[in-house]
Amino acid sequence: MGYKEEFISLFEENVNRQGAKELLDWMLKTDFFTAPASTRYHCACPEGLVMHSLSVFNTMVEKHFEEGKDSLESFTICALLHDLCKAEFYKTSTRNVKNDETGKWEKVPYYAIEDKFPYGHGEKSVFLIERFMRLKPAEAIAIRWHMGSFDDPNGYYLSQTFEKYPLAVKLHLADLESTYLREKNTSVVNKK
Repeated sequence: MGYKEEFISLFEENVNRQGAKELLDWMLKTDFFTAPASTRYHCACPEGLVMHSLSVFNTMVEKHFEEGKDSLESFTICALLHDLCKAEFYKTSTRNVKNDETGKWEKVPYYAIEDKFPYGHGEKSVFLIERFMRLKPAEAIAIRWHMGSFDDPNGYYLSQTFEKYPLAVKLHLADLESTYLREKNTSVVNKK
């Protein structure tokens, strides 16, 4: 089973909310399942975004799911959709890079950002999801703040968020571990 098929299977099995089918139908019309997760850091390769989303789901469930306390539907929604904002966000381009071995300049592909709807990061994902499907407050907060202090350098709102919403802490930790520990060798396009 490929990444796209695994994502769809998990989503359809675990998310039974009104509007979920319409959201998935919209996602299938975007580049979500073929896009990278970043320009050069983690999963900077075709299908990187769906790879990262699945990695966050697996990490979040393995490390933080508490039977009887947590909702698998909420975990699925948060993990699989936290970076929905990256659909239709990247474009493939080329640039000149000097080949160290030959000393010649060569055109190499790379991912560039082309944000057609600059609405922020987590808040954009929440906005896109809620065009089709309502989120519970804890889910919206978790997705909005999944970047942690990268989105709140002063830490005021983040501290309040993490105190009130354990789901936000769990998503943030799973995203960090996936990005910096589990996905280190998944960048393909920008190796040069």
